[in-house]
Amino acid sequence: MTIELYYWPTPNGWKISIALEEMGLPYEVKLINIGAGDQFEPEFLKIAPNNRMPAIIDPDGPDGAPISIFESGAILQYLARKTGKFYGSTERERVKVEEWLMWQMGGVGPMAGQAHHFLKYAPSMDPPNDLPYAKDRYRNETGRLYRVLNNQLADNEFVAGDFFSIADMALWPWVSGWEGQQQTLEDKPHLARWLDLCAARPGVKAGRAVANEMRSNLQKDKKAQDMLFRLK
Repeated sequence: MTIELYYWPTPNGWKISIALEEMGLPYEVKLINIGAGDQFEPEFLKIAPNNRMPAIIDPDGPDGAPISIFESGAILQYLARKTGKFYGSTERERVKVEEWLMWQMGGVGPMAGQAHHFLKYAPSMDPPNDLPYAKDRYRNETGRLYRVLNNQLADNEFVAGDFFSIADMALWPWVSGWEGQQQTLEDKPHLARWLDLCAARPGVKAGRAVANEMRSNLQKDKKAQDMLFRLK
């Protein structure tokens, strides 16, 4: 049965399109144009009350009844349990996957997201918000997190061990944007290896490409800036 994916081509959206491709699950994309305000529509808020995508509706949920799920990490865990894939094969492996999944959700996602905002988008707003302290704060913290990840990958092929998992699916979309976060890979060879390894997977390629043509340049799209960054 076809899963409905409420999606826009951003790192958080890519997590789920990659997962669905990797898991071989049939899905239908429902575009939620966050630059146009689709995330505030009442019908979407019934599924995702925090007005954030991605979200899914699985018509074949627990006990065969439909279920809607919001929050990318919760969706990844659900899909991995549903399929029995990409969650490790032992309890120790599952714990390791969950450690790095939570680390992405609580660390890399928020910090890299703020780095993108203050380094790329805030200076282009009207009026410009070029804030050296914020730029340094989030650039440096993102770099620290990437050093942690590089160290983990020194002894592991993938993030949680020698197997590709939902932790990799969660991290790769954000870490692959390292240039926009003003990071370097010259001192992170294990991270660079992992980025290329994940990028070469057919499921990652296909998931990353979903609706990619819809992405806009937020540094120039003032309407989208107002919708996404308004202080209310």
